[in-house]
Amino acid sequence: MTSPGRRGAPPLRDPASLVHPLDDVLPGEARVLEAAEEALRGRRRGARRLWPFLGPAFIAAVAYVDPGNFATNMAAGSKYGYLLLWVVLSANLMAMLVQAMSAKLGIATGRNLAEVCHDRFSTPANVALWLQAEVIAMATDLAEFIGAAIGLNLLFGIELFPAALLTGIAAFAILALQTRGFRRLEAVIAALIGVIVIAFGFQVIVAEPAPGGILRGLLVPGFSGSESVLLAVGILGATVMPHVIYLHSALTQHRLVGASEAAKRRIYRFELIDVVIAMGLAGLINMSMLVTAAAVFHTRGLEAIGDDLGEVFDGLDQYVGSAAAILFGVALLASGLSSSSVGTLAGQIVMQGFIRRQIPLFLRRVVTMLPALILIAVGLDPSRSLVLSQVVLSFGIPFALVPLLLFCRNRQLMGALVNRRVTTGAAAVVAGIIVTLNAYLVAATFGLA
Repeated sequence: MTSPGRRGAPPLRDPASLVHPLDDVLPGEARVLEAAEEALRGRRRGARRLWPFLGPAFIAAVAYVDPGNFATNMAAGSKYGYLLLWVVLSANLMAMLVQAMSAKLGIATGRNLAEVCHDRFSTPANVALWLQAEVIAMATDLAEFIGAAIGLNLLFGIELFPAALLTGIAAFAILALQTRGFRRLEAVIAALIGVIVIAFGFQVIVAEPAPGGILRGLLVPGFSGSESVLLAVGILGATVMPHVIYLHSALTQHRLVGASEAAKRRIYRFELIDVVIAMGLAGLINMSMLVTAAAVFHTRGLEAIGDDLGEVFDGLDQYVGSAAAILFGVALLASGLSSSSVGTLAGQIVMQGFIRRQIPLFLRRVVTMLPALILIAVGLDPSRSLVLSQVVLSFGIPFALVPLLLFCRNRQLMGALVNRRVTTGAAAVVAGIIVTLNAYLVAATFGLA
């Protein structure tokens, strides 16, 4: 990943080039630029043609399989069986649309969402957006940090507080990779996603879910009381993540800078494939979580077990086998470590974009881990905290999504990559659904619905 501090694209040195060269390019990044140039000119075929463009969506996708997803999906599956599978599927389709628009904004403008907000909104509006984004970042980091600590606790029996400290050290190591070029960070993130895919693929196989139940849950929308709506909003908040709406535009803004409108369109087409692959994998993982919980716990009447990830671990060990339990712990640890690092990067981009301030990345990591350490130290229920953090996240989605929608429909800003009317309409429907669900949740919470 490129440094968040890079400003704009350098002058084009080779007028015949389709991709702007970068002054501070590292050796690994230079190879990617050369490969991208060849792909855009049609000199590469098959997977080799796509390779230079893969990566940004995989970093963003980490946030869609973070520990908050484990908590909400396991709770939903154990309590309601396959009922809320349609919510997971719908949220994933929404995520594809939102992340594609975010990637497009970065490619078209060379600026990330927070920077465009800073340029086009008033100072009070930007300060307000920054403050709510920081609250969302804290909720995000809480889920990710606690999740990794729980993973260490389940696998190795380490007490939660020391496990949380070890999580912080590991997150520092992952963050350090960005200083050696974006490809190293992307490779590690992709490998961690691969670990999660393998873990839940195995669990679905051994859980032996009911195909009819899965199909009905995917195709027949429905709720079962206000608690199911709370979980649906939590699933939505855990899937459509506000901080990576900002982050994805930053991941694409300087990675491959098109030298012309035609080149930008070609780059976006490749990045769209990156989004579909990465978000598709994230969606399969999320559905696998819910399906596993439904098949293993709901069918046995263990509806409350999904509220505690420790009980999920023990239940998998008892009913499916130790291998499934261990893989669950490994997947949770991989999820927490990778998503925590990505969340820190997103927080840095938000601060820099909205208020033009920046603090050292590692100092930000120390500051954002403090709330999680405090919660663990005082003994609050970590699994319940994970679920509630995802509900908080869902309230931040409109504040990122609505500006993104307004900008992507602006032809003067986006040029050839401006949204088509159908895309704008679909994004408006997504925003409306999210706002409506949140309003219903508030009404249900206060007994008004």
